[in-house]
Amino acid sequence: MSQPVGRPTPITNATHTQKPSGMPIHKYGPYEAVAIPDRTWPEKRITKAPRWLSTDLRDGNQALIDPMSPARKRAMFDLLVRMGYKEIEVGFPSSGETDFAFVRSIIEEGAIPEDVTISVLTQAREELIERTVESLRGAHRATVHLYNATAPTFRRVVFRGSKEQVKQIAVDGTRLVMEYADKLLGDETVFGYQYSPEIFTDTELDFALEVCEGVMDVWQPEEGREIILNLPATVERSTPSTHADRFEWMSRNLSRREYICLSVHPHNDRGTAVAAAELAIMAGADRIEGCLFGQGERTGNVDLVTLGMNLFSQGVDPQIDFSQIDEIRRTSEYCNQMEVHPRHPYAGDLVYTAFSGSHQDAIKKGFDAMEATAAAAGKTVDDIEWAVPYLPIDPKDVGRSYEAVIRVNSQSGKGGIAYVLKNDHKLDLPRRMQIEFSKIIQAKTDAEGGEVTPKDIWSVFQDEYLPTEANPWGRIQLRSGQTTTDKDGTDTLTVEAVVDGADTVLTGTGNGPISAFFDALQSIGIDVRLLDYQEHTMSEGASAQAASYIECAIDGKVLWGIGIDANTTRASLKAVISAVNRAAR
Repeated sequence: MSQPVGRPTPITNATHTQKPSGMPIHKYGPYEAVAIPDRTWPEKRITKAPRWLSTDLRDGNQALIDPMSPARKRAMFDLLVRMGYKEIEVGFPSSGETDFAFVRSIIEEGAIPEDVTISVLTQAREELIERTVESLRGAHRATVHLYNATAPTFRRVVFRGSKEQVKQIAVDGTRLVMEYADKLLGDETVFGYQYSPEIFTDTELDFALEVCEGVMDVWQPEEGREIILNLPATVERSTPSTHADRFEWMSRNLSRREYICLSVHPHNDRGTAVAAAELAIMAGADRIEGCLFGQGERTGNVDLVTLGMNLFSQGVDPQIDFSQIDEIRRTSEYCNQMEVHPRHPYAGDLVYTAFSGSHQDAIKKGFDAMEATAAAAGKTVDDIEWAVPYLPIDPKDVGRSYEAVIRVNSQSGKGGIAYVLKNDHKLDLPRRMQIEFSKIIQAKTDAEGGEVTPKDIWSVFQDEYLPTEANPWGRIQLRSGQTTTDKDGTDTLTVEAVVDGADTVLTGTGNGPISAFFDALQSIGIDVRLLDYQEHTMSEGASAQAASYIECAIDGKVLWGIGIDANTTRASLKAVISAVNRAAR
């Protein structure tokens, strides 16, 4: 059938058929699925915070071009303690003198609170285990974390060993950790043990289970003697759902499960580490290891800030204090010598910022609705459920001011500009005045490009509506005004003003001060007609100022004016003068 003349050709499915990329896809295979048809994790929800371990000082530090100096390490450790982390991996003491000395320093200087457990990492070689345990002398609470790679590629390529040989490394390493702990650590140390089958994501599940069981046979977990089994996504290989399946399978099949802390350690190679960690918790994991802002090898460890704030945004206490997120970010940037991206979740400079006009309008209306809802309930905004479009949390809860919520550029609209004026200067512009002023700002952004700061907006607003002593534009400047009302309710207004540079007294009558002023202006040839009038107080108390907004038809032009004064009558007269002066510019 032919297409009717003048009608556009409709889009069909074939229009959007993708073409082969030509990339060498034959080099890569799919991830292995897990046979667990009765999986339960999809029905679960996270209702409490998991245990957290920060590995910023070990995994994160190892991934830096310029590893942390002792001062930067100490700043990071102190930050983690202030935030509330109770398990902190503080180094790899057998890797060199720098890490060993740092562990000794925080123990000997009493920097570790008694309720904080430090953790140190070691490979499964005797001389390294001895050095690692030795670093912990005098610690109040400490965990040795032993690991060895268990994945087929590592068994075949790196170690050239059998499954049994790889398992024996883990078993023997566990035994050596126990022996050196008994030999080197005193009764003052509460000692714990953690084992990781490294590259868990690529290890056959039944073999990972076998190795973990062999390790537990040596450690003998029981009541009061837990073991931490950490199952790392050393390289992220699959979807978060498959990662969760692996955790549910392990959690179901491990013996002595009640004495195991099952720990998840995601990396972000596929960009889904946060989801993988959350789904693993739903699938049975008890603890998450990660770094602030996702620092770590390659694409990084899982981001502890995002994970914690995700809980907070759902009304679950993360038990970590993120209330000063800019301080956390600045300290992390200092310690790592790496910047946090402006779009980083919750912490980036721009994440609570809207440039889009429609977004700004929705945010402004959301703030207004929150205030109205709280007032109607006799509560404060902080006492009701947060519900502002485009803002998943209240920026104030993480120490952000509202100044950064709305930024104005050529994409912005009236809502954002009105928000800045209301938030910074307590001016709640009527909607039509918002439209009028937004066009003035848009003309500025179109002409100059770039972003218009709140300071710029206020400067333009003053120049357009509020003449100052430094910029006293306009035909009329008000000096004083006095109103009297006769017994019939007619107001007589006497205004002392400067008109066209000359001292002038204007007199008029009407059914109110504004009407009387319009009558007075007729005497100097200015024809004004009232279209709209609104006013509001800008603060509370005896010294509160009022803002008056007036929309007028003046000699064929429709213009807004604004007046600000402690006296509402003077504010309304100033608003009329503002509009009249604008008409004559």
